[in-house]
Amino acid sequence: MVSRRDKRSVDLQIIADWVEPGSRVLDLGCGRGILLELLTQERNVRGVGVDINGDKIIRAIRRGLSVYQGDLELFLKSFPDDFFDRVICSRTVQELARPAAVIREALRVSRRMTVGFINHAYWRNRISLAVRGARLINEVYPEPWEESRPSNPVSVSDFVGFCRREGISIKRAVHLRGDWKTPCRRFVSWRCGYAIYDLSRGKPAIPAAGAAR
Repeated sequence: MVSRRDKRSVDLQIIADWVEPGSRVLDLGCGRGILLELLTQERNVRGVGVDINGDKIIRAIRRGLSVYQGDLELFLKSFPDDFFDRVICSRTVQELARPAAVIREALRVSRRMTVGFINHAYWRNRISLAVRGARLINEVYPEPWEESRPSNPVSVSDFVGFCRREGISIKRAVHLRGDWKTPCRRFVSWRCGYAIYDLSRGKPAIPAAGAAR
């Protein structure tokens, strides 16, 4: 099994590569500030983070970052339109009480948004639920349900369908297999373990069907 550190090193670098140097960035669910610190060092961003977890916020502050504790949706409402260049929501969207509202607000206050999430429809999970009636402990879900945080499971097909209905443009998409390192380019709706999307307002830039075969 691939270590968490190895998994995170790949998706964090993909997210960082999409950020323009010197951008104004808001990290939703910033946690301990690992991504925000990377963006500050590598992309020289003017970054702000917000997270509901007070212990993680304290650790982010110790990194010298500008972060706040609070509700993500309420925090977004305090900013005017197009205040940021990019909002990032990495491994957070599935834990939101109102993910649609947060994404809408993020695309109001920012020109672009990065969303990364675990694909609930990953093929090993499908087989485990069908055969055993239980969630598999694997690369995508490394912890048993009782040790996991509250989750609102989302799949690649779910997310692409949401973007289509909302008129959200998918500018770029990266799909990684269960190891979160190897690119997945075919049948991503069930072969993808982790998905990352670059979003903006407007007409989709890539065919929605192609992202969720």
